[in-house]
Amino acid sequence: MSARIVRLESALDGALGVLLLDSKIFCNTLQPDKDDSKYHIPAGEYLCKRFHGVKWTDTFEIVVPGHTAVLFHAGNTEADTKGCVLLGSSVGKLKGQRAVQNSGKTFEDFMNRCFNLMQFKLLIEDRY
Repeated sequence: MSARIVRLESALDGALGVLLLDSKIFCNTLQPDKDDSKYHIPAGEYLCKRFHGVKWTDTFEIVVPGHTAVLFHAGNTEADTKGCVLLGSSVGKLKGQRAVQNSGKTFEDFMNRCFNLMQFKLLIEDRY
C-alpha cells in the first residue's frame, strides 16, 4: 500500500490535509500546525509500523526521529493530538475549532484497510 498525506492548509487550530491510499483520496487529516515545532511532523518520507499501546491498542506509529508514539488515531480537533494524525471523513468546526468529523468510523475504516499490514511507507507533503 502506498500512503501520502498532502497538507493543504495550516492555521493555529491545526494543519488540514488529505490522506491518499494507493493514489486515491481516503480521508481528511488534522495534525498540529507548522508553527508548533514541538509536535509538527516535517514534510518527508516515513516508515509506519504497527503499534499496540494502552490507549490505542491497534494502530500505526509514524517513526519520526526525535519523537515517540506519533500515531494515527481518532479525534476531532487539534486539542486531541500531540503530534499524531487524526483521521476524519469531512472537515468542519467543533466548539469553534477546525475539526475532522466522523473520526471514529474513519479510523476504523483505515484500520480495516490495513488489517494485513505490519508496516508501510508514508510520504508527507506540504501544499500551503
